[in-house]
Amino acid sequence: MLSVGTQAPDFTLPLNTGDLFTLSEQRGRNVVLFFFPRAGTPG
Repeated sequence: MLSVGTQAPDFTLPLNTGDLFTLSEQRGRNVVLFFFPRAGTPG
């Protein structure tokens, strides 16, 4: 688990357009990462 203020590790994910999103390519921009619990689990 990351602590508040810790830099997120770099990752690459596919977009629904077929392009790729790489976090490190977003440096200098505001990026919001949203994490949620797995569906059907408490929390």
